[in-house]
Amino acid sequence: MGELLSYACERPLPAGTLVRVPLGAREVLGVVWDADEAPGGLPEGTALRPVAGVLEGLAPLDLPWRRLVAFAARYYQRALGEVALAALPAHLRGLRPEQFARRLRRPTPPADAAAHTVQQSVALTTEQASACARIASEPGPFLLFGSTGSGKTEVYLRCVQEMLQADPTAQALVLVPEINLTPQLEERFAARFGASAVVPLHSGMTGPQRLRSWLAAHSGAARIVLGTRMAVFASLPGLKFIVVDEEHDPSYKQQEGARYSARDLAIWRGREQGAKVLLGSATPSLESWHASRPPTPEDPGGGRYARLHMPSRIGAGALPRVRRVDMSQQPRHAVLSVPLLAAITERVARGEQCMVLLNRRGYAPVLHCADCDWKSDCPHCSAHQVFHKTDRSLRCHHCGHTVRVPRHCPRCGSPDIRPMGRGTEQLEEQLCSLLSEVLRPDRTPVRIARIDADTTRAKGALEQQFAQVHSGAVDVLVGTQMIAKGHDFRRITLVAAVQPDGALFSSDFRAPERLFALLMQAGGRAGRDAVYMAAQGTQCEMWVQSFCPRHAVFETLRTHDYPAFAAQQLRERAQAAMPPFSHLALVRADARTQEVAQGFLSAASAAAHAAALPGLERVTLFPPVPLAIQRVANVERAQMLLESPRRAALQHFLLAWKSVLQATRHDPAHKGLIRWLVDVDPLEI
Repeated sequence: MGELLSYACERPLPAGTLVRVPLGAREVLGVVWDADEAPGGLPEGTALRPVAGVLEGLAPLDLPWRRLVAFAARYYQRALGEVALAALPAHLRGLRPEQFARRLRRPTPPADAAAHTVQQSVALTTEQASACARIASEPGPFLLFGSTGSGKTEVYLRCVQEMLQADPTAQALVLVPEINLTPQLEERFAARFGASAVVPLHSGMTGPQRLRSWLAAHSGAARIVLGTRMAVFASLPGLKFIVVDEEHDPSYKQQEGARYSARDLAIWRGREQGAKVLLGSATPSLESWHASRPPTPEDPGGGRYARLHMPSRIGAGALPRVRRVDMSQQPRHAVLSVPLLAAITERVARGEQCMVLLNRRGYAPVLHCADCDWKSDCPHCSAHQVFHKTDRSLRCHHCGHTVRVPRHCPRCGSPDIRPMGRGTEQLEEQLCSLLSEVLRPDRTPVRIARIDADTTRAKGALEQQFAQVHSGAVDVLVGTQMIAKGHDFRRITLVAAVQPDGALFSSDFRAPERLFALLMQAGGRAGRDAVYMAAQGTQCEMWVQSFCPRHAVFETLRTHDYPAFAAQQLRERAQAAMPPFSHLALVRADARTQEVAQGFLSAASAAAHAAALPGLERVTLFPPVPLAIQRVANVERAQMLLESPRRAALQHFLLAWKSVLQATRHDPAHKGLIRWLVDVDPLEI
């Protein structure tokens, strides 16, 4: 493989053993790998450096884990060691053998007496029971296509429950897209199975916490691991069941380092380790939807996933009525349309909660001088600095550069500099003004709260703010997509999307899919408690303010018809030979100048054609172009798209091209090149 290093050891060590080895002047963590994958014999007279120490008391990482890491490294074009060590807890990488031994000697918390006792099991609906029965009797993988509020989480719980009861050594892996969804789901699993049976695993934990969870999973003490995308690499020797909740979410794709898809690796791992895999979503990714297509006369084989459908909400709750507002017919610069403002006022006066979605944080995207056309551009990026009114700062959301808001225009001195556009901070301020005369049923003023990345920086702030919403202490919730996913708000009866049009005109072919999913997920927060809605005597609503209210995305959203939306999008994808009907990779180059970045990509493309690399005849290499945000932190970025109708051909070519890219990288003609990387199955183009 050319990536393994050889060391001497006084005794044979089984593959998967964790060791400390010298590397240059440092001492680092290493994993003993399989002998049959080692490079050829060493040159005669080679003196091997000895292994510095073995992490005793830890069972070796098993073969399925090593195969997963090797596949991820091979498929995503990364070094084996990079993926293997990144998959281990960072705290473990810094421990010497004697420190690790002390760590293992620490007393563990007493086991929960109810750790393996199933509690609070609830009766299943007919649709839930049917889904569980198919999961139990068929091999999968499964795509659980269920409406928001249809009870997908209960299906996860019941399937895991049956698996744990059937096998006392079995383990389950439950993946969620974002950290803020982990505590909520963890509470439900802990309430059902006992706290000591469930461990979290995500980047929001401290190093010692992550190590503790990883060791519990590796030893089999933890029956259930619940975490974000990083948890797909958890060592689970008894793995029998994998759940990927909200499988459509782009957060499952790692965007730094090894750019893997945790969802796709979960499918691969399930097949290799004999574990059933359940993907769940109300708006599945088009790739998963296509992979779960039923057989037809034209396509007798159908897809490779089994599709399970749960269209009904629990308790006969209705999906929200979608109301579209043509903003071209509203007063210019209106924040909320007149009918939407009236609807929010009426809901608050009845004691109901409303949610207003704007997927852009800050006060305004840019400050602008009307006299000389100056804009608050970032000096280090080809992007604007966002105006944050709370701390009177201009902040770049790409490189983090922050300055105080100037008192006058830096270019012409005019004091007339004004914000352009709108973010959640401004929307909150304007809602406070528009609803200032509105009273709740107890005759107290309306209470408005904002949840976004700026208001949840402090530790525990996110949980505290969500608790306020659940308790009814908030009447109108303003936020970004953070508030739209997975939260079970029981008293929200109206959801409004105030500015969704930007995604309709994006250059990214996935933008309509993402917008539809976001709006469907947001709308699903309304009317989740059928009993409460019946007591209120009203129907839940979703309002969409748009200058293009008749767009196909909003037409299918109006009827909550995801299958129709998916069919229309898949027809367009097939005509354009886009995924899932083709397979893509991006090669990106970062350099001091755009000319160097694009020159490197052009030279690498020319070298591939000159060498007639294997697989090239089935791969199209497009010319290099700048990224949409082409400069970040004074680094110019360019990309080149690769497309192939066959995944195997693309992989074959990338494997052969890697050495050409490395050779091109060292060509003196490309001085100034900082880095290059390959992104297989990219989500953003």
